[in-house]
Amino acid sequence: MSDRRRQKAAEDGERSLIGPPSRHAGESLLGRDASTPFFVYLLAFFSALGGFLFGYDTGVVSGAMLLLKKEMHLSALWQELLVSSTVGAAALSALSGGFLNGWLGRRICILLASFVFSVGGVVLGVAQIKEVLLVGRVIVGLGIGIASMTVPVYIAEVSPPHLRGQLVTMNSLFITGGQFVASVVDGAFSYMSQDGWRYMLGLSVLPAMLQFCGFICLPESPRWLLQKGRSQEARQVLGRIRGGRDIEEEYDAIRGSIEEEARDASSGDVVILRMLSYGPTRRALVVGCGLQMFQQLSGINTVMYYSATIVQMAGVREDKQAIWLAAATSATNFVFTLVGVWLVERVGRRKLTLGSLLGTGLSLTLLAVGFLLSAQNSPPVTLHPVDARNSTCRLYGSCELCMLDPDCGFCYLENGTSVFDSSCLPVNPASTDSAAWGRCSNRTEESASPYWAFNYCPTPYSWVVLLGLILYLASFAPGMGTMPWTVNSEIYPLWARSTGNACSAGVNWIFNVLVSLTFLHVAEYLTYYGAFFMYAGLAVLGLLFVLCCLPETKGLQLEDIENLFTRQLCSCGGLPANGNRHVHYVRQSSDFTPAQYGAVESDCAIAYITVSTVFEALPLFCSTAENPILTYNHVSLFLQLR
Repeated sequence: MSDRRRQKAAEDGERSLIGPPSRHAGESLLGRDASTPFFVYLLAFFSALGGFLFGYDTGVVSGAMLLLKKEMHLSALWQELLVSSTVGAAALSALSGGFLNGWLGRRICILLASFVFSVGGVVLGVAQIKEVLLVGRVIVGLGIGIASMTVPVYIAEVSPPHLRGQLVTMNSLFITGGQFVASVVDGAFSYMSQDGWRYMLGLSVLPAMLQFCGFICLPESPRWLLQKGRSQEARQVLGRIRGGRDIEEEYDAIRGSIEEEARDASSGDVVILRMLSYGPTRRALVVGCGLQMFQQLSGINTVMYYSATIVQMAGVREDKQAIWLAAATSATNFVFTLVGVWLVERVGRRKLTLGSLLGTGLSLTLLAVGFLLSAQNSPPVTLHPVDARNSTCRLYGSCELCMLDPDCGFCYLENGTSVFDSSCLPVNPASTDSAAWGRCSNRTEESASPYWAFNYCPTPYSWVVLLGLILYLASFAPGMGTMPWTVNSEIYPLWARSTGNACSAGVNWIFNVLVSLTFLHVAEYLTYYGAFFMYAGLAVLGLLFVLCCLPETKGLQLEDIENLFTRQLCSCGGLPANGNRHVHYVRQSSDFTPAQYGAVESDCAIAYITVSTVFEALPLFCSTAENPILTYNHVSLFLQLR
């Protein structure tokens, strides 16, 4: 297989010597200067509604849970189940999405996802008991999982090369937009005396139905149609997407790639086994799954699922105030995702991801420092009432130690900024909103009534944590929030694209489950500042991974990106960012003398780079039978070939 790919790459490069260079740097099969048809943006919009649903569900559960745990008297276990059940169902459906995408197509899978999500939203809106609520959350998760791996693939396959990064990133923009809208909805319905959570969870039906109705009228991906042998329909769809422009060159390139992959697939191997046995796709899979893993290990969904809780942990005691402050963090996430959409085609995927991880690590450190300052200045326990139940709560001497025990809470009076008459009491097993006994077991809204803090300590350092949260989202959103999905939609060849995206999305959801299920326990055993120091360390590991392994894909055709992964994995990131350059591969031929090729070994191919209409000699890649890109050569006489 690899021999045929090298032969084809060489022949394509040889043909490229005959024609003139591109008039504009970075133009490929569709010029940058040509206006993009409105239909492409329409496709991207309706596709990205799947991202909106993904984001809405992620954001809405944070505020809804504050109301649900009171109305349904949910234990900590049930709260974790309602959050993680959706994530677990999404992981399973994302892994099966590769098969469904190849069998049914991208369009049908998006229709299926929006229908399933609508059903789940109805179930959540009418649920009377927590078991039905759990079923609704699982159904919603199934829809989210399919959409999360299908939408980026569909957008990438219908987008022109010069806009692909921006349009795929639009999906991430809609995710953060969904989170922001969800936080505003949470804030608005938090003022209802009861059943406010029904509207929060049930309103997701509206965008799901909008997407379903829109996709009834939208076409299938032309690449998938060609793969299934529906060439005439594929040509019509591609012409419609490109606004009636000449599509022959792009159509021929897609068809040639698919035909070659069909020949390679004649062995009938399982796709994932073919991916693992072929070097470039194996390396692409490691990079794609690694990006999704580090996106979750950087703590993003800990922040999104528990944003209201984290704000309360920082010392904000009112539910409504915590929900609106969580909305402010979601707004930050949305605004800085817009920055990512603007930057992705200007600075490239690699630089944007590296800068994002650097800022993420620093802001997580600031978050940890905020919690550390709060812990070091934690108010002492001044009252030790007689405990007939002999609980361990009476042994703690400060609020910090009391708070970290999930069976205890902090009861105190406040005079301005000072805390007095404080005690550590056991939590009511039926509800964490009150103590099991004592003065905080039957509180009133009167000013003289003591305050009950289950998962926070009163502190003057709340602002440090809030600043850390905002800086974290401002750093994370433009790069790590968007690039894992964008890069994964690009780096696999067509025959491996559905399976590769399914695997990487599955990894994302699996680590999502891992992080969301363990956060409260990690905070209990490592303390809150220890948990965020841990996430900061994981962000640094992600930075090293991207630095070593992620190549730049900006401006390349989907069919050409595979060549970036022909080097061994640890040096992928060292490839020159292509920027506005074209790379042409030229096979040795009797038409040229060895002097014209420079001092290269036999059976090697030379790559050279052109920039606009100026040709410059750069370090060149030598391709051999074993490793298509191995050594560097300086070939000055090669400029004479044009």
